[in-house]
Amino acid sequence: MSEQPASADTAPAARQRLEPAAALAVRAYAARTRENADQFAAVLEDIAENGLPSVEDCTPWEDLREAHLARLAAQRPAVA
Repeated sequence: MSEQPASADTAPAARQRLEPAAALAVRAYAARTRENADQFAAVLEDIAENGLPSVEDCTPWEDLREAHLARLAAQRPAVA
């Protein structure tokens, strides 16, 4: 390694602070993402421990898709 100080070209740029509301929104997004990842990990651990569920105990993906599309449609008003 060189004993010379880093030049301005290689020095990291200063970080710009977020507004308090933006920082709060980023923290909330991080918390939701962490919660979703924890739920996903729990499902995978259950599958690893107990195997795949039977077909009779599963919801067809078409039903899940339709329910999700209905939720999205309810959140967004239709444009005439």
